[in-house]
Amino acid sequence: MELFIYLFAALFSVLNPIGTVPIFVALTEGYTSAERAKVSLITSLNVLIILLISFFIGQYVLSFFGITITALRIAGGIIITSSGFGLLNGNFSKNKGINKKVQKEVQNRTHIALTPLAMPMLAGPGSISLLIAYYQEHNTTSEIIISTISITVVAATIYLVLRSAHFLAKMLGSSGIVAISRIIGFLTIAIGIQYIISAILTIVRGI
Repeated sequence: MELFIYLFAALFSVLNPIGTVPIFVALTEGYTSAERAKVSLITSLNVLIILLISFFIGQYVLSFFGITITALRIAGGIIITSSGFGLLNGNFSKNKGINKKVQKEVQNRTHIALTPLAMPMLAGPGSISLLIAYYQEHNTTSEIIISTISITVVAATIYLVLRSAHFLAKMLGSSGIVAISRIIGFLTIAIGIQYIISAILTIVRGI
């Protein structure tokens, strides 16, 4: 149970679906309720697929390029910490890699569930590196099953958040969303720093 809660909390903090709410509302302006539900479902499924691929195949990518888990932890920690600072400062679009050119282009797209919603706004480098590093330490059969369930629940939670995005935007208001995202940002920074500390300790112990 602790493993499930830890991975769920870590992924939810890094993915930060609450911070995606105002962008989702803007991108789906004028959509019918059924269309929003479809986009929410496809987005959550895309995120699920991206996260599962990262979790199960990411280690082979590391082996192919000769990247150590320590290097990944440091790089992932920096990325996650940077994302946390972006959330803490309220730079949601910049933090998620959505520049003005992309923002302009998505206005002409009918299918936004994969890009930019699923990637890079939700499943980005931070969550991918987190899962790759996580698999290195939790790869027994029971741990893999629990982790897979946790990832699936995170994807389901993303669907519920996006499905309720317009309601949440009205209920919380822009200030409420910013406040929640900044709290999540603080937790995200802590997760990133912990990854860096773990990598440094590994290096020190190996000396």
